[in-house]
Amino acid sequence: MSLAEIPAVGLGTWKIPNASTADVVFKAASLGYRHFDCACDYGNEAEVGDGLARVFTETAVARDDIWVTSKLWNTFHEPQHVRPAIERTLSDLKLKKLDLYHVHFPIALKYVAPETRYPPEWNHDPNAPEPRMEPIDVPYIDTWRAMEELIKAGLTERIGVCNLGVSQLRDLLTQCRVRPANLQIELHPRLPQDKLLRFCRDEGIAVTAFSPLGATSYVGLGMATAEESLLSDPAVGAIADKHGRTPAQVLLAWGLGRGTSAIPMSTDATHLAENLAAADLNLDAEDAAALAGLASDRRYNDPGVFCEAAFGRFYPIFD
Repeated sequence: MSLAEIPAVGLGTWKIPNASTADVVFKAASLGYRHFDCACDYGNEAEVGDGLARVFTETAVARDDIWVTSKLWNTFHEPQHVRPAIERTLSDLKLKKLDLYHVHFPIALKYVAPETRYPPEWNHDPNAPEPRMEPIDVPYIDTWRAMEELIKAGLTERIGVCNLGVSQLRDLLTQCRVRPANLQIELHPRLPQDKLLRFCRDEGIAVTAFSPLGATSYVGLGMATAEESLLSDPAVGAIADKHGRTPAQVLLAWGLGRGTSAIPMSTDATHLAENLAAADLNLDAEDAAALAGLASDRRYNDPGVFCEAAFGRFYPIFD
């Protein structure tokens, strides 16, 4: 499957409970999902692997029909830890090769051995009197050089980046041997990131939107309020009523219409099917103008905010 063929709507596996992950993956594939977004840090790659194994043995869907993405965690940025990290991911996913492997954050943290704790999480020692993340000095290009070697080793077809801005991307492009194939970023009508998206288009870098429904995933974490939900926003609701669709489909169609892929998470069969069906919803200029009016640069997944609150370190990456 080529980069141009990345399925527009994928299943994000962040926050899917381990006990139900395999069933959700199998259910999604049965409904037609062909794009699964994973990460070491989500803590459920082994269960995703169980679900994919069922897909490949119990249905006519083959490995070549499925796009699987995963991500290098922050504690594995030192070059010597990059290959063992993807090998663990591949073992958990029961795959020989990924379609795309991202660097999860431009944040390098002190190494935690898998036998000590896996996934390593953010705090270096959760049992310390004052648990906190422990950043280390690793140039991003050093991590990227090790990522490039993964392609040569046949462990991933492509490599990409997450949570980078234009300046960070431009700097990487001046030094890399293998260009990033994909940028995964938070993207929704409250955070449209127009300049970054245009830059990626100009540079031929595909973009995948995480949290495409906005605040939904963050309310339970205390990182957003229920009142911020785009799913209940009047403007989104009016567009949904106009087209006889759901608010979630409107939000996904907005992103797909801008040329990005999206990876919403759901465990409900009805919502999974609705999300997938958003690919055939075309919004008009009036809809686009109404959604543009929601832009407020509201970022929910911001290490400059949550790292200090949750992990004892002020660590901005977007400013």
